[in-house]
Order: sequence, then C-alpha cells, then structure tokens
Amino acid sequence: MRNLGVNSRLKPFGATIFAEMTALAVKHGAVNLGQGAPDFDGPEFLKESAIKAIRDGRGQYARMTGLPELTKAITDRFARTSGLACDPERDVVVTCGATEAILDCMLGLLEPGDEVVLFEPFYDSYVASVAMAGGVAKVVTLEAPHFRIDEAALRAAITPKTRVMLVNSPHNPSGHILDDDERATVVRIANEFDLVVISDEVYEELWYETKHRTLATEPGMRERTIVLGSLGKSFSLTGWKVGWAIAPAPLAQAVRAAHQFASFCAPTPLQAAAATALSAPDSYFEEFRAEYRARRDLMVRGLRACGFTCEVPQGSYFALADHSAYGFDDDFAFCRHLVEHGKVAAIPPGAFYHNKSKAKTLARFAFCKKLETITAALDRLSEYRERYGSRG
Repeated sequence: MRNLGVNSRLKPFGATIFAEMTALAVKHGAVNLGQGAPDFDGPEFLKESAIKAIRDGRGQYARMTGLPELTKAITDRFARTSGLACDPERDVVVTCGATEAILDCMLGLLEPGDEVVLFEPFYDSYVASVAMAGGVAKVVTLEAPHFRIDEAALRAAITPKTRVMLVNSPHNPSGHILDDDERATVVRIANEFDLVVISDEVYEELWYETKHRTLATEPGMRERTIVLGSLGKSFSLTGWKVGWAIAPAPLAQAVRAAHQFASFCAPTPLQAAAATALSAPDSYFEEFRAEYRARRDLMVRGLRACGFTCEVPQGSYFALADHSAYGFDDDFAFCRHLVEHGKVAAIPPGAFYHNKSKAKTLARFAFCKKLETITAALDRLSEYRERYGSRG
C-alpha cells in the first residue's frame, strides 16, 4: 500500500504556530496577544453594507476578477495614496484574502525550480506558497533590532534562476518600514536582474510617524511590481478574507490564471461591502491610525517596564521584543513558559525564520487589541517579571 498523508512539499511545515499558541492560550486562560486578529469588531457602516448586500440578494458568484465596484474602488484608493492610475478591468484581481493572493502569485509566475528571494523574518505562508508552486526559497536575513535590507546579503542570494523577490513593508513581525536606501536597493536589484517584485503592503494604512509609500512608484518598478492589499487589516475584519493584487496587465493575468482555480471569487456580499469601505473618507483612516498609535505606545511602554527591550514599530500592529532578561535561550521555550505561567500568549518568531537561531531571544506581541486587553496583559507581565525576571 502506498504511503498516505501530507505530500513532501508541505510536510515540513506542519500545523501553524498560531494554532498552537491559541490552543495554549485557551488551555491556560491567557490573554492572547499571539494571533494578529483584533478582539474588537469592524466599523458599523461596513457591517451594514454587507448586510444590505445579503438582503439585496447578492449571494451568487461574483465576477472572477472581482466585483466591478470593488475593482474600481481599489484603483481609486490606490490612485489617491500613490498617485498611480490603474485599469480596474485589467490590473486588479480580488482574492480570498492576501494569503490567497500570495499563493496565486507563486502558482501563476513560477516554473519548477525558479527561485524566490524572501526576507526573514517572514509571514509563514510565504515559504509554503513557494513550495506549493514548485519554487525554491532563497532566504535573506534581516538582522535585529533594525531589520534593514543589506544589499550585499541580497546580492549574494541572487542566481540565474532567481525570478521573484517578495518584499513586505510595513513589515510583519518587526513593524519596520523600508527607508530610502532600502527602497533604492530593491529597485537596483530588481531592475539589474529583471525580477518580478511582489510587494506585500497589507499594513499600508497602519503607519505611524513614517508614511507608507508603495514600491510601485519607484523608477522602473511599476511594470514589474505586484502590490498586495487586504481589507481585513485596514478595517479590523480579518475573518472576511477579502484581499487583492494590483499589477500591470501581464502580471495580473498570471495571478488570475491561478486564482480562477484556487477560489474563483471572494464572497460576493463582502466584496460589495469592501467597495464601500475603500470609499471611506480620509478621516476614517486618520482616526484608525490614531487609535492604533495609542495601542502601540501603551504596548511598547508596558513591555519596556516589564524588562523587555523593544524598538518602537514604525508600522503594522506587532511589537517584536527581546526577552533576554528572563534567561531563556529559546523563543519557543519562553513563549510556552509565558503562556502557562504568565497567562499571556505571544508568538515565538522562530516560526517566521529559516535560520531559527536568529529568533531565540525574541517574542512577538500583537497590539490589535482593546486598550483594556493590552492593559490586562501588561498587568500579568508585570507579575510574571516579579516571579521570573531574575532568571536573567
């Protein structure tokens, strides 16, 4: 009898760390600062828009590329934030979340053996998506605590088989936003080696002091860049799973070729509501950022007061903290101890690394939570420090 079970491409990945830490949080009654999902609901106007679409009978398949009103809303918003005009009929693909869009990009672009440059730490689906498409991940490490792209390290990863570079800014899990020198490095390498760049910009509205700028605006980048976005991050509705890819028509066609067989379309009433969301006034996004800035500042101050070393995130809704003061030499061991004995769940960033030794002193805390949730977690961390902080 032939072997049954997971194929060789996916077997190395196992269950996600998010499932493990969430289960441990439930088991130990912990405040869950692990998974990047808000513990509050999205805006009422958006929920009402989805309810109206359901009541209006919009329950059948949407157009494969996305509802016309949504693709137009996506390009209109992109034009306002970037200054770039795109064709909503040719240059947009609406997907079941940006996670599907990542997979669609890999399936649509890669031939077996093609190489993809990934910067670690990375969102855990990146490597799995490359593997499912038959590609080869070439990993470049972003060194803590600043997580900047080093041109020499990037050049060392490029070979004649390199086809794609995947860049994430604002960055999960560090919160770093590419600076001008890093952007110039990406542009130089992409143009020199004729690479397609997938720019994961799902946290595009979650920037604080440094404004996010899409890579597609850089010289020579528009024709080679696929920009990924997500409704869930900007409107606190991660379970709706509405994402998109914006790209010049030839690259959009590659994404569509995979998307039509991966999911065909995102949920129709949620797409209709997403169109309403992206037409929100600038005041919505300004208030959104202000609320998250308050959460970020509370989290960073609290983590530092509890003995962690923590850079201030420039974007996203994660704080990556150094737990060395607690004496653990492994991030998984620390996070498992913390959830059981401190009653706070965090994510060990080793899940986002190929070179896991680089993550041993780090823990990722999500601050996409109510202020009272963050405060409760910090109170528990303070008690945890009193009991275990002397281990360091």
